[in-house]
Amino acid sequence: MAQLVTRIDDDLAREIDDLVSDGIVASRSAAVRLALVDLIDRHRRRRIGRSIVAGYTRLPQTDAEVGFADETTRRMIADETW
Repeated sequence: MAQLVTRIDDDLAREIDDLVSDGIVASRSAAVRLALVDLIDRHRRRRIGRSIVAGYTRLPQTDAEVGFADETTRRMIADETW
């Protein structure tokens, strides 16, 4: 396992210590790992989202495809027992 060494300001360290005290994370290291995983995940999701948008921009849905989805939605709503 790789080890990273970093410096953070005292206010942030106190906030992390509060998370540890409140039982949100087990340790400062766990808090940093969790934050990094979240940062990487958000970046990955944004990148995938941009790729999806680029794909639909290059090859937009046809009216028939959109119409099928709209009609299917209307049928599903009509089938509800509300």
